[in-house]
Amino acid sequence: MEYIKKNKELLRVILAVCIIGVGIAHFAIPTPFVKLVPLQLPYPLELVYISGFFEILGGIGLLVPPVSHAAAWGLLTLFIFVFPANINMAVNNINLDPIPNSPWFQAVRLPFQAVLIAWAWWYTRPSKIPGD
Repeated sequence: MEYIKKNKELLRVILAVCIIGVGIAHFAIPTPFVKLVPLQLPYPLELVYISGFFEILGGIGLLVPPVSHAAAWGLLTLFIFVFPANINMAVNNINLDPIPNSPWFQAVRLPFQAVLIAWAWWYTRPSKIPGD
């Protein structure tokens, strides 16, 4: 755990870069993301663009100290709101190349959302000691 605390800033950059990349993908190749939007929700393409925009904004915000706490709360909220798309993918067996389409992968993928939520939550907390 001490290793993780010492590398909190590096992990912040990793999360930010990854989420910015995913956000850009929402605009560059929206079709796979549209397939994940539950049918009950209107305007799936627009929802993909909105979530991509907020992923990019949140990722950038994590890198800007004055707004990083607010950005972390925003990402945490976003990760909760997009969870139904992950459930939709698992329940309806939606295949997205090159993502593996297997029960094993889905069993790992769904709980990973909790990891993302916890990761973002970590940055909502003020640092108590340098590097925390």
